[in-house]
Amino acid sequence: MPRPRFALPMLSRQPRRSVIPGFRLSLGLALLYLGLIVLLPIGALLLKAADVGFERYIAIITSPRTLASFQVTLTTAALAALFNAIYGLALAWVLVRYEFPGKRLLDAMVDVPFALPTAVAGLALTALFAKNGWFGAPLAQWGIQVAYAPAGIVCAMAFTSIPFVVRTVQPVLEDMEPELEEAGATLGASDLTIFRRIIFPTIFPAFLAGTSLAFARSLGEFGAVVFIAGNQPFRTEIVALLTFIRLEEYDYAAAAAIAVTMLGLAFVMLLIVNAVQAWHQKFAMGDA
Repeated sequence: MPRPRFALPMLSRQPRRSVIPGFRLSLGLALLYLGLIVLLPIGALLLKAADVGFERYIAIITSPRTLASFQVTLTTAALAALFNAIYGLALAWVLVRYEFPGKRLLDAMVDVPFALPTAVAGLALTALFAKNGWFGAPLAQWGIQVAYAPAGIVCAMAFTSIPFVVRTVQPVLEDMEPELEEAGATLGASDLTIFRRIIFPTIFPAFLAGTSLAFARSLGEFGAVVFIAGNQPFRTEIVALLTFIRLEEYDYAAAAAIAVTMLGLAFVMLLIVNAVQAWHQKFAMGDA
């Protein structure tokens, strides 16, 4: 007897639907936004700086006042990032690992620098750390000046950039599996060894990203710093303020040259951070 033939159903050739509805439209809008908000201003800045000429560019960047502003900005931003790296990691650790009254309030206060206008933050910090302020008066008795000094710049930069470290490290700590730490404790490892060999390598990429973001935010901070710094040339004048001064003087060439230099430094910093993260990921995969 002949074998029965079964008709196979025809597979309809329907076009594959994109996972994201309207992907092309979304991508086009994103690229348009990126071009108008980011690439167009940067391109205009680069074109303006290109008109300066190499010799004048070097003269502007190497002037004593510009070099002093770069030194003040880089030094204070590095100190603020270092403070945020230590304090931000500790604060994220406390928020994740401990339960205490007022925890939700403390967690909400971490985002205050994001919501508070930077000018308001600068005025508040100046009032607190002035010689007759709540914090400035006791410190003045010990000969410590914060307002209208480099210490005030560090304080303002640290205040505005602390959420970057906390909010990048906190989710990684929350997602860590406790079995890893329990296994280390079972093998007789101390708390310091567990943190150094298990916890910190896990949170290191997020920790590095948060610290670099805090440093980048400190480099470009203006509103909070301009009130508490005192804006003294060669002492408390930051690069953002010097650029603003050059714009008020209608010296657009000098302003563009200084801004392009800061842009280049930020780009180099991002390259270094990405290289370190890639190396750490490769090293971690090699150990695994």
